[in-house]
Amino acid sequence: MTEDELVELEARRARYSVPALDKALDVLEHLSEQAVPLTQAQLARALSRHPSEIFRVLARLERRRYLRRDPATGGYSLTLKLFELSRMHTPYEELLKVAQPLMRGLVQTLRESCHLSVLHHDRVLVLAQEESPRPFRLSVEVGSIHSPLHTTSGRVLLAYMKEGARHELLDRDGDWRGEKAAAREAFLKRLATIRSRGYERAEGESFAGGLDLGVLVGSPQTSILAALTIATLNERGRPSFEAMLPALRACADEIALQAGLTPRSPGQ
Repeated sequence: MTEDELVELEARRARYSVPALDKALDVLEHLSEQAVPLTQAQLARALSRHPSEIFRVLARLERRRYLRRDPATGGYSLTLKLFELSRMHTPYEELLKVAQPLMRGLVQTLRESCHLSVLHHDRVLVLAQEESPRPFRLSVEVGSIHSPLHTTSGRVLLAYMKEGARHELLDRDGDWRGEKAAAREAFLKRLATIRSRGYERAEGESFAGGLDLGVLVGSPQTSILAALTIATLNERGRPSFEAMLPALRACADEIALQAGLTPRSPGQ
């Protein structure tokens, strides 16, 4: 394409731009990336706009239920409306339909919270969660986005990705690019360990007292990979990792089987 053609293309784009829509999309995308509530002033600074420029955009997005505003702090956060809209056409719809009743059964057996995650745009996306009936429990918000390097679910998914795709994802990850060679080597060895033993466990990764145990749903040969993870607290009366792992694996295997992510063995 010549320089004149590029100039003409940019001119056409400028003629068809919709500033209000661009502002709304900028707000939604930034809140999704940050994953924490932000005030009007904070959003304006992050987007290099005057607060008055985005006031009407925020008000409209809140009225249409894409955003929720905390009356105490004034912080705006995403609702689940975008997630619900995406689920109308998601390739994970069948997976969710199968997984949720089985996850409820797992929670009833272990009395521990569990969640189902996939990789989406290089991040860990929580598709579903079932909460423990215990009075003190961990909760992971459905639709929330997390690091693939610093979460149990993310490492499970990375461990079972095809090598080329995994290298490409890591090369795009800012945290990975900032790691030293020794840390990268140790991380890749950890992924190899996860793949060989079939599960990942972590203690105190996000906060002191937190325990996570995750396994793969599906197989490296399938187009869809998901991670099923138990998140609990390290306190008296909780089952051990060893006690939870068989039930967690059985639930993940049954989800994969019913969703068609693994072939049935002869006689089934």
